Amino acid sequence: MIELDTFGTLVSATLVLLLGRKCVQTVPLLNRYTIPEPVAGGLLVALGLLAAKHFFGWELMFDNAMKEPLMLAFFATIGLNADISSLRTGGKALCSFVGVVVGLLLVQNILGIGLATLMGLNPLTGLLSGSITLSGGHGTGAAWGKVFTERYGFSSATELAMACATFGLVLGGLIGGPVARYLVKHSATPEGCPEDLATPSAFEKPLTGRLITPLVLIETIAMIAICLSAGSYLARLLHGTPCELPTFVCVLFIGVVLSNMLSVTGMYRVFDRAVSVVGNVSLSLFLAMALMSLKLWELSALAVPMLVILTVQTLAMALYAVFVTYRVMGRNYDAAVLAAGHCGFGLGATPTAIANMQAITGRFGPSHLAFLIVPMVGAFFIDIANALVIKLFLMLPGIEFPAQAWKWPLGQALV
Repeated sequence: MIELDTFGTLVSATLVLLLGRKCVQTVPLLNRYTIPEPVAGGLLVALGLLAAKHFFGWELMFDNAMKEPLMLAFFATIGLNADISSLRTGGKALCSFVGVVVGLLLVQNILGIGLATLMGLNPLTGLLSGSITLSGGHGTGAAWGKVFTERYGFSSATELAMACATFGLVLGGLIGGPVARYLVKHSATPEGCPEDLATPSAFEKPLTGRLITPLVLIETIAMIAICLSAGSYLARLLHGTPCELPTFVCVLFIGVVLSNMLSVTGMYRVFDRAVSVVGNVSLSLFLAMALMSLKLWELSALAVPMLVILTVQTLAMALYAVFVTYRVMGRNYDAAVLAAGHCGFGLGATPTAIANMQAITGRFGPSHLAFLIVPMVGAFFIDIANALVIKLFLMLPGIEFPAQAWKWPLGQALV
């Protein structure tokens, strides 16, 4: 067992990012399907650590103390760059995308419960391998896993939820690029969207040079710190109430309120270039840490039935992005980028969605609409909608049956 401290983990994350960039630049397959650099590097390292544990019994432990602050900092920058007036301009598209997202939540739970029932598994297993962990991610999975254990007597629900969320995080970063590339090639602009004169959004062009002074950077860090502090306090206040929300949603909300309040009062204008740089650094490091620290051997805890369910869910996500998300959102280049983002947070998390879209827009051109809509929907609306959908499915008859009551021959054979 080798344990790395905070600094060693940070160094490892930066090396993973450099490795991912080199892989994407030199491996034609990765470049062709626009796999995000943190995903390529992080997954390669996770596979290497899996081999080291399997053949030599070595295990590398990372200090993940910085992972959550980096994730929260990323969501704070999303909020700080959210201009309410800009969101109004994309109001119709925003509403359409929220409807598409809710549709996927229903599909994921119907598939999960249906397949779990068919294979003789506890229906709660279907929910855990549905929108709870795929659209919800690790945080939502951990929260509901605890509820299932305490309220429904579903032992090891949390461990199962973490394994499902890990599976989704990996696949969400892998399928977004190929799906979007296919859609772009079959859209009205198969070469993508040419550069325009409009100023790109904060996260749309992460490699663009940005002139930032030390004072502006300090002001930006101060606002992000305010968002993290106030957002964490708000999350604690809402804990245990009907309005309970994940911490990152509260942080994003504080960022939206802070930036727009400062803008309306004329007290300060958020410098989006500085915010975008800090946000992109936080995003890249968070994804690198999340993926390089994956314990892929824990996925072996997913028995064959669970792997079947999650494989079907991944295929369903790809088909849904192609035949629903892309078509409802307009069958154009923006719709293709939105489909890539939907694959990211439909199976993984909002940071994965942003990384997917950056990989696409970096190659095919800008998509202002996608970077306006996806961060807000993926980080805010989806959690509210998911909570309501999960509670709706828990009201269905038969969902609360204990695991022992579900032992059908097909499930036993697959196990």
